[in-house]
Amino acid sequence: MRVAFTAVPDSHLPSVDELLKVAVNALGGSERQGQLTMVHAVQQAIDDEKHLAVQAGTGTGKSLAYLVPSIRHAMESDSPVVISTATIALQRQLVDRDLPRLAETLGKELPHEPTFAILKGRRNYLCRYKATAGWPEEDEQDQLFDPREVSATGRMVQRIQEWADETETGDRDELVPGVSEQAWRQFSVSAQECLGAQRCPSGAECFAELARARAGEVDVVVTNHALLAIDAMGDLPVLPEHEVVVVDEAHELVDRVTSVVTGELSELTVSLAVRRVGRLIEQAIADQLQEAGEDLKALLTAAPPGRIDELPQVLGLTLALIRDTAWRCITALGPRGADKDDPDKAGQRKAAFSTLDDVHDTAVRMLEAYGHDSEADRAEVVWLDAGTDRRPPMLRVAPLTVSGMLRDKLFGERTVILTSATLALGGTFDGLAAQWGLGEGKGWQGIDVGSPFDHPRAGILYVAKHLPQPGRDGLPEQYLDEIVELIEAAGGRTLGLFSSMRAAKAATEALRERLDVPLLCQGDDSTMLLVKQFAEDEPTCLFGTLSLWQGVDVPGPSLRLVIIDRVPFPRPDDPLTSARQRHVAARGGNGFMAVAANHAALLLAQGAGRLLRAQNDKGVIAVLDPRLATARYSGFLLGSLPPFWRTTDPAIPRAALKRLAAESAD
Repeated sequence: MRVAFTAVPDSHLPSVDELLKVAVNALGGSERQGQLTMVHAVQQAIDDEKHLAVQAGTGTGKSLAYLVPSIRHAMESDSPVVISTATIALQRQLVDRDLPRLAETLGKELPHEPTFAILKGRRNYLCRYKATAGWPEEDEQDQLFDPREVSATGRMVQRIQEWADETETGDRDELVPGVSEQAWRQFSVSAQECLGAQRCPSGAECFAELARARAGEVDVVVTNHALLAIDAMGDLPVLPEHEVVVVDEAHELVDRVTSVVTGELSELTVSLAVRRVGRLIEQAIADQLQEAGEDLKALLTAAPPGRIDELPQVLGLTLALIRDTAWRCITALGPRGADKDDPDKAGQRKAAFSTLDDVHDTAVRMLEAYGHDSEADRAEVVWLDAGTDRRPPMLRVAPLTVSGMLRDKLFGERTVILTSATLALGGTFDGLAAQWGLGEGKGWQGIDVGSPFDHPRAGILYVAKHLPQPGRDGLPEQYLDEIVELIEAAGGRTLGLFSSMRAAKAATEALRERLDVPLLCQGDDSTMLLVKQFAEDEPTCLFGTLSLWQGVDVPGPSLRLVIIDRVPFPRPDDPLTSARQRHVAARGGNGFMAVAANHAALLLAQGAGRLLRAQNDKGVIAVLDPRLATARYSGFLLGSLPPFWRTTDPAIPRAALKRLAAESAD
């Protein structure tokens, strides 16, 4: 409950136009029509209590466009506004740059200087009790580590211990350089494992609780999509009470929510539950669960990876055995509130309950995923994820759609503003709106406020229509020849976006001998350092995969050419997307367009968005896949991209790149 300030009547507050003008003038910017349109749309949506999807191109100033009406609403209603992002980078931009500058500027116009805080999941904060006393944490992967890795983890643990004595926030992201998940897990707890502030000896100084307390007293709370989903779908609130949510990077919402609600089951998760409960119940009962876990390991090791459409009898029996033995362990632990006067034992019991609940409930979900009359009635998909040298095979279960969850839990009780540079796929918001569960109940609107860039004058979209269709056996020689000619015309200055890391590495190895410019590949070093090197040295090229499609911001002459090797459809054997396609088709829809084409359109638009990052940027988007010009779905994909000048003539982009290279040399 916020008690710091009193709500201010609307008539006493400046309008969003006045506040935006003050902010833009103070921050040294200029008025942009798209930004003004977005400010008005966000304010209207808040006033009307209707959901809003806003596509705002790079350079629109969308952060300011939603922060100004959000802050005004917080002042008017004495209720915080929650801003949710998909990436840490945007969180840091909001908390370290945008909000401090805006608060200082608008504080002169408003009843008080706007306040803000960042709130993350409990796992992101150091647990003081676990760090100083707590319960023993055995890592389920110890046996997989060689001595060098164990030693490295030990050094990380020592760093965390030293940092724990001096940190004021306990926020993992402030620990630089970062540490492994294995090391951090020894100092953190999940929400299910936490004793609670009232029962924990360190509750009064708990970093997670202090962060929540700060979030309850501010005007703007910055969080991430995962925590937003946990708050919306959980039984206990994590975020402070709020009426308005702004979802930035909204194109990532469905994937992040899906990750939160995906269940995992393997011999390792079962073994961890056994170790946590082993000292607290009769050994014979714990041994039953251990044996069930070993049965699961034997099954998964012998089974082929992929989607499991029909439940094999032996797997069904094993899952039922895990479910039942996990329940026996839960029952043997006794009442959940026991040992409240013994924090050490209470912590051990809470950790045991947490892992046992997870094992039991995941086994139940997997069993209930089967037995439906038709494919249209199926709610979840189960698949086997192949193991690696470091990790054995794992069963996963995920919902075929999260639209119902989002509709009921997120959109049902509050006003939600969704924004990104890429939301209107194929020229319409309908695709993503269906995935979000909009269209039923509370009204919504979708608007595209455009971009400050003159795309037809600043960029060329070149589709290499003359090339063969991409195959499954790596990049054809004609593709490599095309890449060489384009990069030579550009004098380097190229970001290569590939559909897989294998393709990116293969292209790098093949072309390093044929090009006279530096060529970096994702994985050579940290992505952040590679992007920095790419931006600082104009002739340098950078090749990579998914994170580069969405995470590179390099304005200026260092980036004149973006090469996309193929239309980025999901892999045909991807268990979740293929199951979702089939589910849509079983319900009478077009599974390919609703799932695969939407996925490809979204990534294409994100990749194309890497080219123009500042007003003076110019260049070429080169798509080597001829299907973008010839396939029946090409119109949908092209309709998802900015309106670049289009051509299939190879001579035109080469000539344009040579002119740009000559200008840079002058």
